[in-house]
Formats: sequence, structure tokens, C-alpha cells
Amino acid sequence: MRYSYVSHLLCPTCNKEYSTAHQQQLCACGSPLLVQYDLETLKHKLSPQDLIGREGSLWRYHELLPVECSEHVVSLGEGMTPLLSMPRLGEDMEISHLYMKDEGVIPTGTFKARGAAVGVSKAKELGVKELAMPTNGNAGAAWSLYAARAGIKATIVMPTDAPSITRKECVAADANLLLVNGLISDAGKIVGKAVKDGKLFDASTLKEPYRIEGKKTMGFEIAEQLHWKLPDVILYPTGGGVGLIGIYKALRELQELGWVTGKLPRLVAVQAEGCAPIVKAWEEGKAVSAFWESSSTIAFGINVPKALGDFLVLEALYATNGCAVAVKDDEILAELRTVASLEGTFVCPEGAAVFVAARQLRKDGWIGPDETVIALNTGAGIKYPNTIMADVPILQPDDEIDAVHHAK
Repeated sequence: MRYSYVSHLLCPTCNKEYSTAHQQQLCACGSPLLVQYDLETLKHKLSPQDLIGREGSLWRYHELLPVECSEHVVSLGEGMTPLLSMPRLGEDMEISHLYMKDEGVIPTGTFKARGAAVGVSKAKELGVKELAMPTNGNAGAAWSLYAARAGIKATIVMPTDAPSITRKECVAADANLLLVNGLISDAGKIVGKAVKDGKLFDASTLKEPYRIEGKKTMGFEIAEQLHWKLPDVILYPTGGGVGLIGIYKALRELQELGWVTGKLPRLVAVQAEGCAPIVKAWEEGKAVSAFWESSSTIAFGINVPKALGDFLVLEALYATNGCAVAVKDDEILAELRTVASLEGTFVCPEGAAVFVAARQLRKDGWIGPDETVIALNTGAGIKYPNTIMADVPILQPDDEIDAVHHAK
């Protein structure tokens, strides 16, 4: 049995096909490329029962991943993150079956490790020696660390106000880290100039086809963790949108394999009011978004003014009867504390944004009280220490705790 049933790369815009045996970036028409598999053959070779006993990482789905030889796999044990029931928070929102897919426990502390694991592994298989990418922080950190494990050099460009811990991860991995006084879109322009001579492989979001394949494993895991019964709603914090695109791709592949049946979950793209190009496009019924001027949000990971794959995000929303929601920064910070105090989980601001959206959609009646709802927390809250500010009492050696409480 083959390690991977990868078939070819396909342009979703012009339907041109490319080989997976060579380094590929965008289609000649400028569109991102999507990885295709020989699902017709695979459905007769693999069943859900065959996964029982496999390693608890995303590589358990290796037949549906693009790396063709196992010796090229670069892994830190990523994947199979917990799907946590959130009963107290669900009661507070009046959602009976609320779950959180917690990507904060994955290597590097965010879901970006999934894309890095598969993207770097395929880059290694294709002979890439040096890669470059713009990032809002976490993706650059993940790709730096996985590239180091693979023996590949990495050049990372991120905004000056990216989370400081992500800079330190890049430096620790000996990446060539550069900061730009601007947004991720400005970092992208700098990387674009650097890769034109062909010496650097462009690992920008969706400018290589394989990051999305790592992200889609969240969809596989959700289905498997629910015993191949799909939820009603999946909410995802959306910047570049690769995670949402990937989950939609995964669920469609599972449908084609016959592993899941019925309607797909309604997908929800969650953005911040200070940067909501997908929300605006969805509200206007458009197929693509416009560049969002002067974008700003505390949820730094979704501060993406214009996503290359915006048309794929919107396609997924329309196809599943989903929606797009924008939330306020102050609501994000308040919800972050609510989630921690009710459920003991310290989520990232992007994850908190998703819970704000779930609360809002339940209040509006878009989410029913008995529906199964999954919120994606895409990273560990400890990577964003500035989201929690507190004036903590300082004790003197002879002070008593009760006295301090009474004083307050």
C-alpha cells in the first residue's frame, strides 16, 4: 500500500494541472493550487477502522497527505489535539453541545505547526534548501522551528508589533529574522521581491500548495473524534483563511471516501471589526474581498487586510450555508477571561473571538440551543501575555490573606 495517494495539483480557477514531483508556487493564472488525491482508489484501500492503533499525530492520515516517502516526514508530534466539552461556557451561552478544538497544546503552541509540519516535509522531499515567508508571528515561528529540524534555512519577515515570543522562537531556531514597520501585507511585498530570483522558495500563505494540507487535518480529527458524525457548526478565526479552507477540503474528501454522510457543518469565518474584509464581502454576497485599509486588532493573527485565498474562504461559507462575523476587541478581551474563569482554559485572542461570535450567533438565533458547535482555539494564551492586565495586591511578610480580601 502506498504511503500517500497524492495525485496532482489543480488550479481551482482555471483547472490547469501540475505535478507534485516538482517545486510549484502559484498557477500561471495567479491562483493558489490545491492538492488532489486518488480518492477513488483509496476508498477501496482504507477505512476508518484502519486508523485504530496508529500514532496520535496528524501523520495517522498519511494516505491523505502529500508527502510520498515516510523518510521525508519532519515531525514534532503535532496533531490529535483535544476536543474539549465546554459545559459551563455552553450553559452561559445557552448552547447545550459546545466543544473547543484546542490547538494551544500543539508543538510551537499554535495550529501553525500543522501547516509547517506538512509544508516543510514536502519542501524537504522536493529538495528545497532555503525558504522565505511573511508572517504575523506564529506561522514564522513554526516554520522556523520545523525548517531547523529539517535542515532547511528560513528567512522570516514579520511586522514590528508581532508578539515578541514569536520573534524569540525564530531567533532560537537560527532563522534570518527581519522586521518591517508595517502590516503582513508589507512583509509579503518584501518577501515577493526576495523570491523573484528563484533562490528562495516562497512559503507565503497559499503561495505553496502544501501548508493547507497540514491545516486540513483539523477537519479529519474533528470527524474522527466525533466518531465520524459531523457537528452542526464549526467556527474559525479567519485571517489568511487557510485553516477554514483546509477544514472544508478535509470534510469534502471524507464525503468522497464515504466516511461521513449528510450535510456538512455550517462554517463560520470570524474576524475582528478592525479587520473584516471577508465579513464585508460575505455581507455583500461577493466572491472576493477588497483590501481593508488601516487594519488593526488585538487578535493579531487575524489582522490580514487581504487574503490570497479569500475566494476559497467565501466559497466554503456559501457552500455550507455558513456566515462571517466581526467582533469587537473589547469583547474579545472580556470573553478571554470568561472562558478561562468558567472552563480553566487560557485561549489566544483569536480563539476568544470565536467564542464571542458563537455567543452572538446564539443570541441572534442563527445557532440553535441543541446544535453541536465546535469553536477552534488556534493557539495558547500564554503566547499573548499582554492580553491580561491585572493590578495584583502585594503582601508584606506579616500580612494575612483574609485581611487583604476584606480590604478590597
